[in-house]
Amino acid sequence: MQRKLRVGIVFGGRSGEHEVSVASARSVMAAIDQTKYEVIPIAIARSGQWLPGVAPQALMAPTDIAPAEAVSSDTPQAVISDDTPTGFALLPQLRDEQHATEVDVIFPVLHGTYGEDGALQGMLEMAGLPYVGNGVLGAALGMDKDKAKLLFQVAGLPVVPWITVTRKEVESALDASITAIAARFGFPVFAKPANMGSSVGVTKAHDAAELRAALTMAARYDRKIVVEPAINCREIECGVLGNDDPEASVVGEILPSNEFYDYQAKYLDGASQLLIPAPIADAIALDVRRMAIVAFRALDLNGLARVDFFLDRDTDQVYLNEVNTMPGFTEISMYPKLWEVSGLTYPALIDRLIMLGIERHQERARNEIGVDF
Repeated sequence: MQRKLRVGIVFGGRSGEHEVSVASARSVMAAIDQTKYEVIPIAIARSGQWLPGVAPQALMAPTDIAPAEAVSSDTPQAVISDDTPTGFALLPQLRDEQHATEVDVIFPVLHGTYGEDGALQGMLEMAGLPYVGNGVLGAALGMDKDKAKLLFQVAGLPVVPWITVTRKEVESALDASITAIAARFGFPVFAKPANMGSSVGVTKAHDAAELRAALTMAARYDRKIVVEPAINCREIECGVLGNDDPEASVVGEILPSNEFYDYQAKYLDGASQLLIPAPIADAIALDVRRMAIVAFRALDLNGLARVDFFLDRDTDQVYLNEVNTMPGFTEISMYPKLWEVSGLTYPALIDRLIMLGIERHQERARNEIGVDF
């Protein structure tokens, strides 16, 4: 009898989206097909310590789990090693007579920095380990709203105009930055950390005083801040799934409970509504799906992405907002719901993502690394 595929589900992390990652991992572990996969939970505490064997519920406390509470002499530690076929293993502490538990594939259910931005992906590439989702380049580009917008423009996709402000400018030339933003866009505007998701650090500013506070807060989360004019729009989203031949899901719409779809509206109050399919014209939905795939390819993405759009209420103009390379996987998240309405159940979606990760690894393994003279 063939053994189950060992899937290491990595969650938590050193990110402002730590709690979201834990909630997503809990959902994935509940939905994954236990008859096909052996699940190995691998938590990352806020400190950065890896804690294999920790259930996601253990990290849901108001304060971060203390490593001493999670790690005992019987708890395995995650290591990277060239001595295992995959380069990644769980080694039991103080148990030299035991064999390492090898992991066949990693499912990084990590959102934000140090997990969704290419950092973890690079480590897994060096280990030669298959993993779910985007590679180093795609993950890094998708995380950086400023660089992604530049590539979307090159691909001919409409984006809302923006100004990028650095943390150094916030600290040394804040008044000049506010003046330049107000002169170009007026108010209101949105200030966003360039490398953060789940609307963490995003603020809508209605005047110069609010913009000052918004830029200061965004600078806490990243060295670059993207500032955009606020438009009277509907928020439209589309899921993409695949590697070289990506597919687009049906289109959904978010009706946020707050003034915009901020962190509280996404994850805390539960009052926002998801409309799937979105009540928009068929021609607009078709265009959104087309642009979602163009954006996916523009950033050289693999596996999955959720592509977010603005639909101008006054003109019906569609703008590409951003791409999420590891969208939320909680019970109320848009990405799995989009695919469910498209005909792919949550367990089947997880299964497909794992297979796509393995296929991408096999394709990459075809690359020659030596040079013949």
